[in-house]
Amino acid sequence: MTTSTSAAAPAPTPDSAPIAVRGPLVRFRADPFRTGNADALVHEADGLLICEGGRVTAAGPYAALRDRLPPGTEPVHYSGHLITPGFIDAHTHYVQKEAIAAFGAQLPDWLDRTYVTEERFADGSHARRVASSFCDELLRNGTTTALVFASVHADSADALFEEATRRGMRVAAGKVWMDRNAPDALLDTAQRAYDESSSLIQRWHGKGRNLYAITPRFAPTSTPDQLEAAGALRAAHPTTLVHTHISEHRDEIPWVSSLFPDRDGYLDVYDHYGLLGPRTVLAHGIHLTPAERDHCARSGTAVAHCPSSNLYLGSGLFPLREAKEGDHPLTVALGTDIGAGTSFALLQTMRDAHQVAKLREHSLDAVKSFYLATRGGAEALCLADTIGSLAPGQEADFTVLDPQATPLLADRTTQADTIEDLLFALTVLGDDRAVRATYTAGRLAYDRDAEAPFMTD
Repeated sequence: MTTSTSAAAPAPTPDSAPIAVRGPLVRFRADPFRTGNADALVHEADGLLICEGGRVTAAGPYAALRDRLPPGTEPVHYSGHLITPGFIDAHTHYVQKEAIAAFGAQLPDWLDRTYVTEERFADGSHARRVASSFCDELLRNGTTTALVFASVHADSADALFEEATRRGMRVAAGKVWMDRNAPDALLDTAQRAYDESSSLIQRWHGKGRNLYAITPRFAPTSTPDQLEAAGALRAAHPTTLVHTHISEHRDEIPWVSSLFPDRDGYLDVYDHYGLLGPRTVLAHGIHLTPAERDHCARSGTAVAHCPSSNLYLGSGLFPLREAKEGDHPLTVALGTDIGAGTSFALLQTMRDAHQVAKLREHSLDAVKSFYLATRGGAEALCLADTIGSLAPGQEADFTVLDPQATPLLADRTTQADTIEDLLFALTVLGDDRAVRATYTAGRLAYDRDAEAPFMTD
């Protein structure tokens, strides 16, 4: 079940003249896991994208659309580049940015070090500094939308929303809920989590491009009372998202069973408290059973596949092929999972997803990888009618990639004789250097080659 309702996704505020960009263009009209690549991928060798009021008004061949350019609008010509929908990061933690490359033998050891990093977000000025640099890193890597964990501190969510708003980005985020099994400095209560999240919803949800995500960290760090409160808040605000973790590490599963002995498994904990369904994104899901995956699919619950993090922590190999096959395919997106993930680049996340698939003895081609990082992410967030495909009427978030950004990438891409081969080379060899420009709501937000590359309001 895939739902694309976006009741809380308002139009961008038109604050600039119409713009247009010309160059090779790729986008998706369907899920290639279901239809095949040829029916899903649209490639224009010489494309034109016209944007007005922050939205796409036309996308297609330059020759067919050039007469529709608004008077006085000269396209920015990205010859030799590749224009794609903006990347969508379906799971990341901005408060773990400074914990990237921290050593941990396993997930629990790594979390102990990460908690120390998150405690610093009690300082609002620290939160603002990190939120600013975090948003810049997203844009530098072509990411225009992200689903983000803040810390337990409400001010940390405010800081992120403020910085994303300055850049015209779409961010869904929330303060973390934890009332047990974490350091005292990071614990709240069921009531405080409810009250602070309710206030944040009033301030940010549906305001500009911001969306709120109710964010219990994961079942072991919330009591039944707190998860009940989270479910009540979701019921009171049904257009919010829910963002949490599930079945990342095998040791989590018996731990959850010991903490919730009346529930029939990890997924059933969230189901019991009303936290599954459309607009719920569960990070990882590596060790979900086939029955649990099927239940997610039937309920409209999405999973964020985070291969870089899973490889870094040795958590396991997500069964993507099994999740996307069958009569009830699971909605899957890609997440960088900063800071267990080691790169903000969804290009590198695609490479890691390819490697994970190989280790599970199947292949993941680049068309499907790019889908997971664009339209697939939009479907996971129930925003497929708003972002992710560059269809007319959608918000004009797009990324311009440079296939010759490095000497090695240039050597390889000059040999590419199909768009599929070019995309694959970008997934294997690309990183932030391959991002030439990033546009949010029809506005240039990042230009790699500019003297001051980041543009903010």
